[in-house]
Amino acid sequence: MTVTVAAHSEPRPTSVAWVDELTEDLIEDLDALSPSSSPRKLRSAWRDATFNVAARFGVDPQAAEPGTWEAVVAAAQLGSALFRTAGMTEGTTEVLIHHEMRTLPAAGPSRDANAETWTEAFWYAVITRDQPKMTELCQLPIDVLRASGADHDDYLYHWVAALQAYWLGRPELVPELTLTFQRSHPHVAVIAYADYIQQVAYPPINLFHKFLRKDEEGFHQALVEALELHKQYWTATPERANDIDGLVPIGILAVTCLAHDAGIPVNVESPYLPEHLLKRSWLGNPEV
Repeated sequence: MTVTVAAHSEPRPTSVAWVDELTEDLIEDLDALSPSSSPRKLRSAWRDATFNVAARFGVDPQAAEPGTWEAVVAAAQLGSALFRTAGMTEGTTEVLIHHEMRTLPAAGPSRDANAETWTEAFWYAVITRDQPKMTELCQLPIDVLRASGADHDDYLYHWVAALQAYWLGRPELVPELTLTFQRSHPHVAVIAYADYIQQVAYPPINLFHKFLRKDEEGFHQALVEALELHKQYWTATPERANDIDGLVPIGILAVTCLAHDAGIPVNVESPYLPEHLLKRSWLGNPEV
């Protein structure tokens, strides 16, 4: 039986022109990237790319338009580039971003290349099914993330370690995931607010656990609960309800993509799970 989870926001067709302007601004950011450009330009482009994706979901909730797919791919490419350069202290590297090879300088650790951003970059790699990017991100030493200087609850580093262990087949998956559960408890985490932990941070972790166990019924129940908690968090205040960052839960979507590709039935339909991203409709598109 398929369950429908309604979103808390309706598409805004009048915003199409604004979203197109965001894309043009992003392309300008990308054109400014060069071997001699400041690493700040790459970090700025990454932030603009993820904002562009969120805005695209506002006008194309099922990701049916080529522009939405290209925006998601650009975010995946920039996320990978962000952490590749963060792991470098000298030299340059060439990366494909928005149809062009671009040469970027080493950046070293930075506040933007932190554990929370790493998970987002990894999710974009998962959603685009870009396995080389997933592998590269998982090979990044966690010390690079710790060196960012960002203030994080400790569970985030164990969450990153668990995801890396899963993808690379390392034996520390279970102990790292166990520590993630233990240290993400609202009574243990001291930096993130309790509602954020319970309604945003924890659901993808729980969903990932059900996926690993191949627990189809448990996954279904956890997915419905995760989407409802997402909605609860993003409607708690008028400011959140109007924030486009709440349109699609990238982490929940990514774990659901893993489940879908592994043959676990996804009997949930929702604008929170853009159909054409979940079902790999755009893979192999020659324009990307």
